[in-house]
Amino acid sequence: MKKAIFFDIDGTLINCMNNQHTMSDKVKEAIKTLRAQGHYTFIASGRPFAFIDENLKSFGFDGFILANGAHIMINDSTIYESPFDDNFYRRMLDEFNNRDIQYILESSEYSYIPEQSTEFYEFYKEIGIPTSYMKRTLPSDDIGILKIEALCPNGDIAKQCLDIIDSYEEYGSFKSIDPRLFEIYNRKNTKATAILKTLEYLNIPIECSYAFGDGENDIEMLSTVGCGIAMDNATDYVKSFAKKITDSVTEDGVANGIMKYVIE
Repeated sequence: MKKAIFFDIDGTLINCMNNQHTMSDKVKEAIKTLRAQGHYTFIASGRPFAFIDENLKSFGFDGFILANGAHIMINDSTIYESPFDDNFYRRMLDEFNNRDIQYILESSEYSYIPEQSTEFYEFYKEIGIPTSYMKRTLPSDDIGILKIEALCPNGDIAKQCLDIIDSYEEYGSFKSIDPRLFEIYNRKNTKATAILKTLEYLNIPIECSYAFGDGENDIEMLSTVGCGIAMDNATDYVKSFAKKITDSVTEDGVANGIMKYVIE
């Protein structure tokens, strides 16, 4: 029976915060082995399409779950896309502009980083995020926002914005790699909901699904798939939602986990 395996990117396939921007040869070979056996392999990332490196795009994955489940691509075709309500995201822009908060608007193809978000733009360049699909000016029409990232000048302002987001039942947020940085998402979309849609599309039973991840936005997918595999560099809290633990990203944990838990 065919299996479907889903891979987080940051802290799982690569470690961009430690200047590892490409998959190791061992990880590449393990994923190629899965594909050679006829199994499906997918990226499942909080990143939007614009933040996916060309090496990952061209590697040969069967599809991409993007923006924490708000966008699903299979064989280069979009099968699901769920943008924010226009009124909500425009209100958030007003709040950001009034508080000097830097932000990124992420759509299915491009990400928009306004000129005043200089620190944000330079930060993502430094950690190897491609800039070819980033635009520095915001369009005047609706661009189908799937996710927003915000960088606050301090913790007090971050709390103000998080309180506003929490006043909307359908939207949520979580902290990212910096205490001043958070991501805004629609609660109905997670990596797990997108995986379930993908499995239904491919007619793959859930017991034949696997996922590798390390972050808090991986918790739902790790606990939903047939076998969730947490990286050793994940926190104990994240690990508690997984069925298996593999080695860390710096120790080729994905490759070792594939050989130990996925390939029969």
